[in-house]
Amino acid sequence: MNSRFKKIVEKSVVILIAVNILVGLFTFQDFGLTWDEPLFYSYGDALGYAYSPNEWFSGEYDLYNSYGSSGDDHKNRGPAYLLLARNFVYGLEALGSDPIPAWHLVNFIFFQLGIYFLYRLSTRWMGKSAAFFTTIFFSTQPLLWGHAFINPKDPPFLTFFLASICLGFEMVDSITEDKKDKTKKTILASFFLGIATSIRILGPFAGLLVFIYFIFRQKNKKIIPAWRSFIAYGVIAILVMIVTWPYLWENPVRNFFGVLRFMSDNPTQLGLLYEGVLHRANDLPLRYFPFMLGTTLTEPAIPLFFFGMIVAVWMFVKNHPLNHPLGSSRGDEKYRDPFVSLSLALTWFLVLIAYVLIRRPSMYDGIRHFLFILPPVFIFIGLAFQFIMDLINKWIKPPFSAWLLTGLGLILIVPGIYGIIKLHPYQYTYYNFYIGGTNGAYRTYETDYWLTCYKDAVEKLNELTDAPVNLFVKREAYLAAPFANDNIRVRELLDGRDEIQSGDYVLSNSRTNDDMSTFPNAPVVVEISRVGVKFCTIRQIP
Repeated sequence: MNSRFKKIVEKSVVILIAVNILVGLFTFQDFGLTWDEPLFYSYGDALGYAYSPNEWFSGEYDLYNSYGSSGDDHKNRGPAYLLLARNFVYGLEALGSDPIPAWHLVNFIFFQLGIYFLYRLSTRWMGKSAAFFTTIFFSTQPLLWGHAFINPKDPPFLTFFLASICLGFEMVDSITEDKKDKTKKTILASFFLGIATSIRILGPFAGLLVFIYFIFRQKNKKIIPAWRSFIAYGVIAILVMIVTWPYLWENPVRNFFGVLRFMSDNPTQLGLLYEGVLHRANDLPLRYFPFMLGTTLTEPAIPLFFFGMIVAVWMFVKNHPLNHPLGSSRGDEKYRDPFVSLSLALTWFLVLIAYVLIRRPSMYDGIRHFLFILPPVFIFIGLAFQFIMDLINKWIKPPFSAWLLTGLGLILIVPGIYGIIKLHPYQYTYYNFYIGGTNGAYRTYETDYWLTCYKDAVEKLNELTDAPVNLFVKREAYLAAPFANDNIRVRELLDGRDEIQSGDYVLSNSRTNDDMSTFPNAPVVVEISRVGVKFCTIRQIP
């Protein structure tokens, strides 16, 4: 690899993130509101109460006021991400942005942090070129691109869980080698683990993986100093978790384990479409999760993942284990126990897959609750690409090898880029061509399950009429109201069905195919769709 190309590769992840943010700046206002967002952002706005000295000493301090307008529902959801992100949102609002688009942009920018940590973690086992391919392949998944804007829960947890693993492994390398930077790395790893745990109760699983890696690395080392640093890591993480989660202030131990019990049960019975049949979230077939995993990532992802696992086994058998450079594109840094950390990355994925398949928790909205298990999938995809790179570099001379690898990389990311463009701003509805794409999934599996199409639908209705009208919404009318002009009165359909009159409008969505049974004979005046898939319609009552 020539020096010029090597410098480009070294800066590639920075360039990628910069390009992503630039695209985000041009598109963040296009995304609609999901039904999880308004109350969750209300929680974020209310958090300032918990940290206000004026309220502490007012004589009327009530911690419940810091939980927002849905305290009973959200107080047991850790708010660390909201606490970190809210000030950036307020800054954008001060510059003139509306609150919801501001949140969408901040959500997307925080997701870029996850992209950076995936690159940084990947370089433990592969060269920088393969790590960059891993990162760009990950960031161009339409499913992830869409959720990165509109989902303030699952992508932030992915980011901080991934950072906890990456920084935790680096901390262990530092403290077991007794390096000068061990204190800084311990504090940084502790902070991210504490935030991850505050976001979701599964955060400690990252700490467990780091602990296992530590046990392997501390053999034949100065045990006592290393253990002191690791104990400090755990204590600081717990303190960060408690400080950023007001609900725990009342009784940290009882409330923490109460949340753990509640989240492990996840008793929701939300309805959803699967294989054309209406199921309840707590009664889905065992194949639901593997199917959604295999069909909502782009076509090359799963084959490359399995190939990557084969490559990892081959490297273990041949090199025992990864102690030698894989080829000329291998990174300069070497780690003493790379196979241990790689095995733990696979454990990260497999343990949680086993939990889903054995424990059978309630599931809905595809794999969005488990986005944080995807980084290991892409790490093994990166190993597959590294293996291909080494073969090409071995048999084909530069610069033809570089051109061939660049072309191969582009071919592999094209399906994702195509999906991002064609489905905008509904990228999270992506299905791959194994089932005929999003069009093939239509009426059989859920597409716009969060009703983000309401924004576009209502804005089109704004253009159609200036007269005072009623807009009845089949479900979650509060998602349509922020986008309606003053002449449009937004009402819940269930509350006002008997009051509908000729000339009124009805907004319905395709979740569980509701639009097919909601005044189906009334003429359609607005239709929001992509690639032939209707997400929602507005009909006018004759």
